[in-house]
Amino acid sequence: MKRIFYFFLLVFFLSGATGTVYASGIAEAAEKQNEKTDLSYAFGMMIAMDLTDIGLEFNYDSFTKGFRDVMEDQPTRFSPDEAMNRIGVAMDAIQSELGERNRAEGEAFLSQNGRRPGVITTPSGLQYELITEGDGDRPVIADTVLVHYIGATIDGNIFDTTHDDGMPMEIPLDMVIPGWSEGLRMMREGEKALLYLPPSLAYGEWGAGPMIGPNSVIVFEVELIAIIRYPELDLEE
Repeated sequence: MKRIFYFFLLVFFLSGATGTVYASGIAEAAEKQNEKTDLSYAFGMMIAMDLTDIGLEFNYDSFTKGFRDVMEDQPTRFSPDEAMNRIGVAMDAIQSELGERNRAEGEAFLSQNGRRPGVITTPSGLQYELITEGDGDRPVIADTVLVHYIGATIDGNIFDTTHDDGMPMEIPLDMVIPGWSEGLRMMREGEKALLYLPPSLAYGEWGAGPMIGPNSVIVFEVELIAIIRYPELDLEE
């Protein structure tokens, strides 16, 4: 009778231990699957965040099929060159459409803005509006200036600023976009002004990054803190 009892006790112990190991294996496999799922989702998110800015509409089934064919080393519908060519044609069309829309919006904005009191429009198309007067010198093209600035699109989206870290920036006037070079030379030290730059004086038909589209008018609030003139080196010594 004792032998039968010990036998069932041993079977119960072994089955329990095996069940624990088995359950542990399931938990570990489930955790790995969750990590894979989360990582895959994260990659999908980041790819989509990059693609939403370009204005394309996608067929998700085809998108997934192309992704899987490459990941699983299956034959693809296009060669890499053919795929890049198709993407290039689509991007050119989007760029052209966006550029025309930005051009129209920018021209309307500058036309209306130029009629406001205090806004000066130069022959190049630059618009200048004084905020605070300065009493220092005006820089020349060869000068480097120390400035604080905020750069924004005409709908108010800020794409660059020195005010985030509170540190002004030194900028050589012969190494910046034309609107900056012209606008800063209209200012005196201590002055603050708004500069409205048409595309021809800014980033032209290509734009600059996702925030500044093709043919965009951009606006800078600029404070000319100082003109920095470094002493000339005497190379004969």
